[in-house]
Amino acid sequence: MKKNYPMYINGQWLDSKAHFEVTNPATEEILTCVSQGSEKEANMAVDAASTAFITWKMLSVDERASFMHNSAAKIVEHQDELARLLTMEQGKPLEESVAEVEWTAKTMTYYAELAKNQLGRMAPPLGNTQLNLIVKEPYGVVAAITPFNYPLLLLMWKAAPALMLGNTLVIKPSELTPLSTLRMLELCFENYPKGVINCVPGLPEVGKTLAAHVDVPVIAFTGSTQTGINIIKQTAHLNKKLHLEMGGKDAFVLAPDVASGIDIENAAAAIAWSGFFNNGQVCTSTERVYVHQSVYDEFIQALVKRVKTLTLGDGLDGNYNLGPMISAQGFDKLDQHVSDALNNGAKLELGGSKATEFARGYYYQPTILSNVNHQMLCMKEESFGPLVSIMPYDTFEQAIELVNDSPYGLGACCRTGNPLLAKQFYQQVKAGTIWINDPLPDNISAPFGGMKMSGNTRELGMEGLDAFAEVKHIHWELDLAPKEHWINL
Repeated sequence: MKKNYPMYINGQWLDSKAHFEVTNPATEEILTCVSQGSEKEANMAVDAASTAFITWKMLSVDERASFMHNSAAKIVEHQDELARLLTMEQGKPLEESVAEVEWTAKTMTYYAELAKNQLGRMAPPLGNTQLNLIVKEPYGVVAAITPFNYPLLLLMWKAAPALMLGNTLVIKPSELTPLSTLRMLELCFENYPKGVINCVPGLPEVGKTLAAHVDVPVIAFTGSTQTGINIIKQTAHLNKKLHLEMGGKDAFVLAPDVASGIDIENAAAAIAWSGFFNNGQVCTSTERVYVHQSVYDEFIQALVKRVKTLTLGDGLDGNYNLGPMISAQGFDKLDQHVSDALNNGAKLELGGSKATEFARGYYYQPTILSNVNHQMLCMKEESFGPLVSIMPYDTFEQAIELVNDSPYGLGACCRTGNPLLAKQFYQQVKAGTIWINDPLPDNISAPFGGMKMSGNTRELGMEGLDAFAEVKHIHWELDLAPKEHWINL
């Protein structure tokens, strides 16, 4: 690993005077230093991307697809190295990092082919000597501001459709996990024309510079709701295309038909997965659980039993289900949510503090709270850690009201064998993705995104391609003869 990792602008690796440290969250050891971009470097990257856009957009879709397929193959070739680096800087188990790298490559190949058939259409003309064409055109420079939890995958959900449509990129990776992104560019993307892809790591000031730049028409962001709101405020006067995937506070409802015994055990297994996968650091993690009064106590016992089987440790080891949290800041926020709940009457069923068996690293015990209410932080704000909070309900209608009693609307789950209840749930819950009985999978061919304060766009599927295209209507009259309806003024 390089001692000081440079940034990538206009096909060149550039160092800077200032650097920031990247830390392994499992050990708190410094992995390396990375060049800290500033307003100057961000502007350089935008200039390079703007220049490259002129020629990149004129390539045929097959030519752009060739670049994409080539990069996807290289990602697969270097999968092990990228996955290991990802685990070192992010903390997730190596197996999960491998899956992220694999899906990153699949996203590229998916959009490389999808774009070939989704660049426009013909509308029925008004007359037999006319053509009406609807074409999808690139915006120009896309600023991709990406989060720490899935740095490669969530970048590619933006980059692949944007590039295939002819846009160019300036990437601002999370300062917590920039290494896997930079290494992926180095190994897999250096054959692109200069300026098509640029990466400026740094502190939040880089993102602010990109958001304010008049030559960046699209801001593609995944991260916290507050940062998304700040982007909206900063860019309102510029009328940019804002592609915002923000926070979530996803709920899971066990419908009244979920009975005791094996039904409860299966529900507990589903929530142990959806609540603690990637240590709860997933925007669609189950954070709120609503259980019918009749099986409330039994379910809590089953979930506690299930979660007790999860193991914490260094993701590189391969013998653990959960790694560390990403940082001290995330650790402290989660601890605040737990403390607030306990101080206001919640019951601690499991966990609730730092995992003391580790001398170093941001390890928090998998935690379960009961007797919670909607006044507590753990039921209002995104916790983004290994915490699941459980609340009883009396009627299914009440459960749906509780799910909707949130400013967020990213995803929601329901476990039921009753198709009428399932239909009622997906019709009445305000969320971008509804999972019935199988929580959290994302389908590369289906749209992902939130409602309410969780976002304003869609990624994946055809909708994810359209998010990076401006639509133009061309009305073409082939006959040059004057029209009878033209009026002489």
